[in-house]
Amino acid sequence: MSVNLRAAGGREEKRKFPVRGGYDGPVFKVDLGEGAELRPLEPWQAEEFLAHMNRARATVDPWIPWASRSTDLQTARETLQRYADLQARGEGRIVGIWLADVLVGGVMAFNLDPHAGVCEIGCWLEPAGTGRGLITHASAHLIDWLVTERGVHRVEWHCRPDNVASSNVARRLGMTHEGTLRANFPWQGVRHDSEIWAVLAPDWSDRKEPE
Repeated sequence: MSVNLRAAGGREEKRKFPVRGGYDGPVFKVDLGEGAELRPLEPWQAEEFLAHMNRARATVDPWIPWASRSTDLQTARETLQRYADLQARGEGRIVGIWLADVLVGGVMAFNLDPHAGVCEIGCWLEPAGTGRGLITHASAHLIDWLVTERGVHRVEWHCRPDNVASSNVARRLGMTHEGTLRANFPWQGVRHDSEIWAVLAPDWSDRKEPE
């Protein structure tokens, strides 16, 4: 296939499609530094996602409900498809964190109500990615996108009181602890409380860079 393109001075140039080659890595990515990248995480990556979840499940399962449901290729693909469907409806999305080209975690947006301007975000990380500030910086990029591109006014962060690592991230992001919902999160037959943290768009715009 080829098309004629009119160049400056009236010259016509013929360009062939598709253009092949020239890509040395993912087309869409955000550099998080020290060999880490933020990239879209989509259903076609289910095999890689499953391998990651098999490494991460023991530490992620108590906090993220879909960790215990993503146990084979089909269920891993279904998890990613749910977020793909949210993105298609403009109600959320999921992005992964790669470290040295290995998927080690990610951040996600969900319960996005574009009319109310409210959204919740969450995160997960396998042990190999800890201690680098990856979740804090990835979450900051996601909040930036929600505030600047989607016009979200209020971004929420929910976590169990015993998930200190998660509440520390919310604190580093400049979120405010607004209260605790009692016994609203059931997991393995036990009901847990949930802390509610949030940041408003005007406060986010005035923030300092996360540590």
